[in-house]
Amino acid sequence: MEKGKGMLEGKVAAITGAGRGLGRSHALAMAAEGAKIVVNDLGGEWDGTGKAKGPADDVVKEIKAMGGDAAANFESVTSWEGAQKIIESAVKHFGKLDILVNNAGFLRDKMAFNMTKEEWDAIIEVHLTGAFYCGRHACAYFREQGKAGAPIKGRIINTMSHAGLLGNAGQSNYASAKLGIGALTMVWGREMEKYGMTANAIVPMARTRMTMQTAGLGGMFEKKEGEFDDMAPENVSPLVVYLASDAAQNINGRWLSIRGGKLESWLSPQLAKTIDIGRKWKPQEIAQRIKELGDLSLPPMSL
Repeated sequence: MEKGKGMLEGKVAAITGAGRGLGRSHALAMAAEGAKIVVNDLGGEWDGTGKAKGPADDVVKEIKAMGGDAAANFESVTSWEGAQKIIESAVKHFGKLDILVNNAGFLRDKMAFNMTKEEWDAIIEVHLTGAFYCGRHACAYFREQGKAGAPIKGRIINTMSHAGLLGNAGQSNYASAKLGIGALTMVWGREMEKYGMTANAIVPMARTRMTMQTAGLGGMFEKKEGEFDDMAPENVSPLVVYLASDAAQNINGRWLSIRGGKLESWLSPQLAKTIDIGRKWKPQEIAQRIKELGDLSLPPMSL
């Protein structure tokens, strides 16, 4: 790794769920661009069960082997105190925090009529609540630094999913959490802009332990021999590096996607069409004129 020339030289990043998959790829890519990394990972399985220090420790070793600097962290994002310790770990080991990447998560897919309370709660907790906990403590840190007069170019990069944008069947819990993260991203962008921090979300499509377990979709993520591996997790990480860099200072509150070689932007919910009659509507009038709003059937799940 060549010192002094990376896009993230001198930056410190905390990445949740960085022991495997997309998180590991982000950690290695950001380290290659000069960032010091807090590699957070509880070490659980794709469904959230179990714990292990090995995944985070292994990524730290990989980063150090390439000439970078990193520290492992094993806190759970679902704990208020644990999330705070993730942020504090960056300051403890490297003196500051510049970037938070909210990536941690797992799956417990079921159709709505089969989903248990525990399956709903677990996914909302790790994805949506976990992102909020970590982001809340990062926002507080950036705000305090700004109030103290330090120049701030803070970054929060959240992780959404096409499941939330398109409404994938069998993922009520996961899709709800991921679309909620999109709202968090916009709110944080507005709240923190005056302090010099931006918040953006990536919408990745890549081969991970989680996507390979998604019913009916595993085949689309398989590696194609002799062709561009469009579903390799490494394809997504350049977007994370860019959003974390000073070059992305004017991008805020946005949802961006990488699918293989495709770089895409998503529009947040926008008003499609209005019919204004200037008075209270009658149900019968709505029935007569609703078609003027266009096709209101279930939209196709396509990209």
